[in-house]
Amino acid sequence: MFKAVVLEQQEGRVRSSIQEIEEARLPEGDVTVRVQYSTLNYKDGMMLKGIGGMVRHYPHVPGIDLAGIVAESSNPDFKPGDAVFLTGCRVGESRWGGYAEKARVQGEWLVRPMQGLTLRRAMALGTAGFTAMLAIMALERNGMRPGDGEVLVTGASGGVGSVAVATLANLGYSVVASTGRAASHAYLTSLGATSIIDRQVLAEPLNRPLESERWAGCIETVGGTTLARVLAQTKYDHAVAAVGLVASNKLETTVLPFLLRAVSLIGVESSICPRERRMTAWRRLATDLPMENLDAMTSEATLEELPRLAAEILAGRVRGRLVLKVTA
Repeated sequence: MFKAVVLEQQEGRVRSSIQEIEEARLPEGDVTVRVQYSTLNYKDGMMLKGIGGMVRHYPHVPGIDLAGIVAESSNPDFKPGDAVFLTGCRVGESRWGGYAEKARVQGEWLVRPMQGLTLRRAMALGTAGFTAMLAIMALERNGMRPGDGEVLVTGASGGVGSVAVATLANLGYSVVASTGRAASHAYLTSLGATSIIDRQVLAEPLNRPLESERWAGCIETVGGTTLARVLAQTKYDHAVAAVGLVASNKLETTVLPFLLRAVSLIGVESSICPRERRMTAWRRLATDLPMENLDAMTSEATLEELPRLAAEILAGRVRGRLVLKVTA
């Protein structure tokens, strides 16, 4: 038996509770992990509140990220006692995930900790930090380089935004952080933001299809009107990496930024990202993100606090990253 957060659907509503689960109920897989840490991402908050229809079968154990020690393995690449972590791969969505003391997964999804990247730090990053690096890599593939001009990060005080700001600043970019929380200005400056822009400025509807060119790149977590506005302000032959939909999944814009300024809109997907790119992103996080910044933006919580924290992250009131302590 082991402890787990279990989602159940009752009368059309999703409810969560902590239950004792028999190990025999774990899904098929070639590696069983004794989970030490997990984390809270925006997607986790949605599943905990029954939003988005990502969970199709109940009862369900959520948690899209996990880190811990191998307990059992029939995979030749892993043995009991190995430290491992996992983000995405549909774990916590289509199969049971990391909000439990044990998880069973496929070994090909697992990553070993790298120098400076402990299990706790891997979960401090989690899917949010991993997504931030994928977005940076996507913008670099499009040609973005330090010295091109200002790079915008929207939703900057959240998980993706915090990691993006700190990493971009460390790489030499001039980072403009967008936030609606005045209390976060000093925090974002400490991560390396050179200036702050109020999110409401970017949330105002467009009056014309193109505005003055400003951004040499953008990691955009908000969607909706904000994304449309940013596209209209992006510099010639530069790009926006879309990673979130905190405000809206709709996009009302025109083709003019693409046709007249050769702007690119790049989608970033982290869950089923190819393994080679996945490993490159984790190696870069271990070297390009100052670990002292990661530690400073990280707080710790327990599985028992998840119902409250899920509501907080969906309301945009969680700053930085949360590590969930699952077992000692």
